[in-house]
Amino acid sequence: MALSDCSRVAHHIVDWLNHYIADIPSINGFIVGVSGGVDSALVAMLCARTGQQVILLNMPIRQASSEYDRAKKQIETIENMYPNVRGMELNLDSPFSALEMVFPSNVRVNQLAMANTRSRLRMLSLYAVGQEHQLLVTGTGNKIEDYGIGFFTKYGDGGVDISPIGDLYKSEVFELAQFLGIIPEILNAKPTDGLWGDEKSDEDQIGASYEELEFIMNLSIDTNISELTARQREVKAIYDRMHRINQHKMKPIPICLIER
Repeated sequence: MALSDCSRVAHHIVDWLNHYIADIPSINGFIVGVSGGVDSALVAMLCARTGQQVILLNMPIRQASSEYDRAKKQIETIENMYPNVRGMELNLDSPFSALEMVFPSNVRVNQLAMANTRSRLRMLSLYAVGQEHQLLVTGTGNKIEDYGIGFFTKYGDGGVDISPIGDLYKSEVFELAQFLGIIPEILNAKPTDGLWGDEKSDEDQIGASYEELEFIMNLSIDTNISELTARQREVKAIYDRMHRINQHKMKPIPICLIER
């Protein structure tokens, strides 16, 4: 996918953010968790352009040094550009280790459970700092992750107040990020959720690239599967499976209704 006018899209998102909080008099601005990836970097830049109070929070948990360094540099870059922006760092190594030790041993060795716990600990931190400063926790999920394959942690990075880039495909995120001057280190890095303590990429976890997933997400309902290549059919199977099993993340919480 490609954006026809990056300037117009950027202005639209910034205006949307400002109009949203205009109706909430108790809110002063936005807080964003900056991970060293392109999605959070873009959201941080868009929030900065609102002129509202913005806190950019770096929350390393046994982080790969490259991810930490990218996040730190991006926060400092935006701080120097916008006087309404303040960077903060919370090293969550110790709280995570303490939490890890109270879990049963079979939970501690479950890598996915502990990766999601990292994400949820960051969510708690964002809401604590955000509440103190009366800021909205601003989501960094894109359209593929949030509404295509459900590639996010429920009540982790999925626990947010607003979602300014939730209608942008990953390719559009990169396009807009480049237009707005996101640092090259982030633009050139492989997308990663940063939850594993190494540089495992999103593609490593999913089994497909975002470009491949975007193609599948945009297939016509009438597409003849036989017209797809073997690789495209493989990616479609990945997409369909993740879209199916992650519906519990993408749909509202079901409520058992009682007849009265």
